[in-house]
Amino acid sequence: MIPDGPSGPPLPETVLRTLEDFRTALGIDVRLVATVDGARVVRDPAGAVPFDGAALRVPVATRSGPPLEIELCGATGSTTLGDLIAHQVELALEYDHEVHFFTYELSERYEEINLLYSISETLGSILRLEDAAHAILNEVCDVLAAERGSLWVHDEHPGMLRLVASVGRSGRDQPIRVDDVDAVTARVFREGRAAMYGPADAEAEGPDRPVERRGGARATESMLSVPIRYTPPSGVPRTVGVINLVGRRTGERFSASDQKLLSAIASQVGAALENNRLIEKTLAQERMGREMQLAHDLQMKLLPPVDRFPGAEVGARVRPAEQVGGDFYQLFPLSGGRIGVMIGDVSTHGFPAALIMTLVMSAAAIYAAEGGSPSGVLARVDAAVRDELETTEMYLTLFYGVIDPAAHRLVYANAGHPHAFRIQPDGTATRLAATDPPMGIAPEGRYTERSAAWEQEDVLLLFTDGLSDLLAEDRRGSGEERVISTVVRERTRPVAEIVDLLFALAADSEGTIPADDRTAMIVRL
Repeated sequence: MIPDGPSGPPLPETVLRTLEDFRTALGIDVRLVATVDGARVVRDPAGAVPFDGAALRVPVATRSGPPLEIELCGATGSTTLGDLIAHQVELALEYDHEVHFFTYELSERYEEINLLYSISETLGSILRLEDAAHAILNEVCDVLAAERGSLWVHDEHPGMLRLVASVGRSGRDQPIRVDDVDAVTARVFREGRAAMYGPADAEAEGPDRPVERRGGARATESMLSVPIRYTPPSGVPRTVGVINLVGRRTGERFSASDQKLLSAIASQVGAALENNRLIEKTLAQERMGREMQLAHDLQMKLLPPVDRFPGAEVGARVRPAEQVGGDFYQLFPLSGGRIGVMIGDVSTHGFPAALIMTLVMSAAAIYAAEGGSPSGVLARVDAAVRDELETTEMYLTLFYGVIDPAAHRLVYANAGHPHAFRIQPDGTATRLAATDPPMGIAPEGRYTERSAAWEQEDVLLLFTDGLSDLLAEDRRGSGEERVISTVVRERTRPVAEIVDLLFALAADSEGTIPADDRTAMIVRL
């Protein structure tokens, strides 16, 4: 006997519509019947009226609930139609089941979805990493009911994990060594895998937990620790930090679903950490660039102006290989119409060489102004900078000459500087050879000096090996020869123009030796 009317929850609208469509389109009597406690009950209100005559019955497959059948009145031979209707009802039921399932999932995960969205907004709107991390941890702990949250970031150079932010009760805040075998945080970072402990876990009393407990965690409470991973557009993913949640206000342990959510958050944080690292690196490079430019400007200002030097025609230029360097020149007006001329070349280039160069220039300016002999000035400069040269393992070539036009004499001391020449009006070039080894190599003691004749229209040519090396061609010494031949050929021109020509040749040259600081100085009385 089939009772009138439906039994159980109402059928989905999609099922009712499907049955009604078949009735209307085909003009047939069709109804959906369920078997409940051995009794057959009509589930389709529109088909509650009893059939007259035989009915075709076709089972309907369902995921749950009582067995269902499609009944067709007067269609005993039309099994194909019955199968078609049953299949369409099955599809309608399946569709309704999926809609309900995903609606339930969305409602259950609303807070988690909202959390992920909120974290995206936080990471996009807060520039300071610490502020963003603190805001994220607050929201994560609220949604997952965690008593404490902490975010640790890897610092590559010391090999440590440092705490960027923490919320909730107090906990460990000292850096954790990446190779610490006792710390859960370090192990999760090393292995790149999440770790989860519950109150009843035996592992909670194991060797991984003591370090964590010293920060305030108890061995009998839940803990969830996930690695923060960054996956570059091309390349191998890497772990950049760790997020920890310790303790739950509900008393429950963290679940696999919690771990999945926290891993998704960690992935967002990983991209933000990488962006933050790149921003900090860019800012540091920009700051370094500004500081190096400032250092370059200051270093250039240490060099004396030469265009209006009294009593001599002087041309000089220094071009560091980097923004700062170790080459320099100096000019000193001395008593009796004499002129002191100095050139120096620190063994390396860059910032360390620039520091040594500054020390040498300062010491030389003091001792040369006192009117000492060239050898005496070099000896006192050596004493002033010897410790710094030994500490930095550098050395310094230094030439200092005093031109006395009245006495027609050039007196000089040369600590290992190879590129010093006197060029006479007829074009004869004479090397002013080294009198001592370079400073930093020569033993501490007295420096020697030599003298040479000096006539009117003589030219003093001083340069460093950065210039001659750049002009070198296919054999040793060719660069020095090019410098000397150029100066000899152009010796009647203004000395500033000759210096310009040397540096123009260097700019057009493709030297095979790594670039070094380049300096040239030409003096004519």
